[in-house]
Amino acid sequence: MSERQGLRADSTHFTLDGAPFRILGGSIHYFRVPRAYWRDRLLKLKACGLNTLTTYVPWNLHEPERGVYLFQEELDLEAYIRLAGELGLWVILRPGPYICAEWDLGGLPSWLLQDKKMKLRTTYSGFTSAVNSYFDKLIPRVTPLQYKNGGPIIAVQVENEYGSYAKDEQYMSFIKEALLSRGISELLLTSDNHDGMNCGGVDGVLQTVNLQKLTFGDVQHLAELQPQKPLMVMEYWSGWFDVWGEPHHVFSAPEMISIVRELLDRGISINFYMFHGGTSFGFMNGALDLGTYKPQTSSYDYDAPLTESGDYTTKYHLLRSLLSTYSNEPISEPPAVQSRRAYEPLTVTHYISLWESLQCAETLFRADDPVNMESLPVNHNNGQSYGYTLYQTDIYSGGDLNSRNHVRDRALVFIDRELIGVLDYRTQKVKIPQSKSERTLSLLVENCGRVNYGPALDNQQKGLVGDITLDNVPLKKFTMHCLDMKTSFINRLQSQKWTSVGTKPTYPAFFRGSLVVDQPTDTFLKLPNWNKGVVFVNGHNLGRHWSVGPQKALYLPGPWLRSGDNEIVVFEELKAAETISFAENLEYGKTVEVSTQLFCTLI
Repeated sequence: MSERQGLRADSTHFTLDGAPFRILGGSIHYFRVPRAYWRDRLLKLKACGLNTLTTYVPWNLHEPERGVYLFQEELDLEAYIRLAGELGLWVILRPGPYICAEWDLGGLPSWLLQDKKMKLRTTYSGFTSAVNSYFDKLIPRVTPLQYKNGGPIIAVQVENEYGSYAKDEQYMSFIKEALLSRGISELLLTSDNHDGMNCGGVDGVLQTVNLQKLTFGDVQHLAELQPQKPLMVMEYWSGWFDVWGEPHHVFSAPEMISIVRELLDRGISINFYMFHGGTSFGFMNGALDLGTYKPQTSSYDYDAPLTESGDYTTKYHLLRSLLSTYSNEPISEPPAVQSRRAYEPLTVTHYISLWESLQCAETLFRADDPVNMESLPVNHNNGQSYGYTLYQTDIYSGGDLNSRNHVRDRALVFIDRELIGVLDYRTQKVKIPQSKSERTLSLLVENCGRVNYGPALDNQQKGLVGDITLDNVPLKKFTMHCLDMKTSFINRLQSQKWTSVGTKPTYPAFFRGSLVVDQPTDTFLKLPNWNKGVVFVNGHNLGRHWSVGPQKALYLPGPWLRSGDNEIVVFEELKAAETISFAENLEYGKTVEVSTQLFCTLI
């Protein structure tokens, strides 16, 4: 029996086992979709006329602490790949280690930043040794699932958009060899955007391009870079991501279909990024910083063909109609849409202030100078990755409190637990009232999301990253509390004494209510007249809420609910309301066409 040849790129068209093959792919990230819905989303992808699934692999979830590896339950990558194969889909795996993806630090674990000399995405020994350890655990899990071994993986991507970073000429060769030496034998790819095509490749690896419009000549440039090779758009951006405080991005369905038709008519392979965006649950959203820091929303709807909750869109139906004309076989019927329900509003019943919750925090740490999150001696000395850190010190006078741009990313400032201001990238000074008595200064600092793209990856430490001054004198003798708000912390809160909401709450605070459900069903949780914070349902962190929008509701998957009572806990920084509401659909405020945002079409 002859060996399976796999995907080949020996001429201007791909072949699979020697037969002509066009990749029609869609990106769905297993880590952004509840496992209970993996099958549903993949069936919808196939029913649209696509033949290939692409997914990133987030290092920070699979190795949350150095040497601690998670590949079970919602992170069972092997099960996800096998499921795709069972459903008749091929798989392109994008294992990073850097993935971008609008994901905190581009998927790199924050404990890497404990090394003060760290140079991410280079051949710096501190980085390569960590990559080698991670790949030693990851790659053997996926090699049996390659096409030549009877599995669905037909290609593997080397890193991700390195041409836009390109700090080390040897780095891409290192990643390529790291994959090959561990048994990756399928076709290797790179992918780069408009600015990175000239320096993002590596010898012997097929280059692909990421784009949305055809106005920059990227496809022609790709053809010139590697003549007599297949052309592929690895990321055809079906929409765009959102950042807090700006409108929701949309991309016209007819315009998208027109461009896709042109690409297909030219014989080009294509992968839709995203086909289904899903949700950046918890604190996993990334941030953009191209001169101004902009944290991204928890929703990763992306204006993709499938909505955040898996619904069909006009974009989906138009795309399915188009792809059916390029298919040699009838495509399957789309599965039924998951039902959703707008539950009746629930009344919040109890609260516990942040100050009272501190006894549930894992560690109290003291130091003369403020210590950034990643360097705190918590989580088995892996530091704090996400959430909030509370910094406290005593002061004996008033004056100008100056962050010196050392707040990462946003701090609520309290004097004796009374809020007096907010510090962030734009506001770096707060006036502290004069007093000769001893008072406690508290800064609750939130990591709003590490930058996931661009040159600043090495500088993504969070919390207080340097001195803060009072009338130009550095403050000293800090007490620090790690508030990463893991499930264990939320569970410990339940044993504390909660106060009835009939009493005026002291902010920040955790608020609690119960949602009674007969049949668990998808819904969207809304917090009208609340301000900013985080939402937990039965211990699951749904993500962040913030009244500045554009995201107006948080996706609550039905599988995370149970028949009977469901506990909802909302951490609120500034202003709570009496009720929590629900809706059938995701809601946004203002929208803006991606085509009007130049940066969207280039990065």
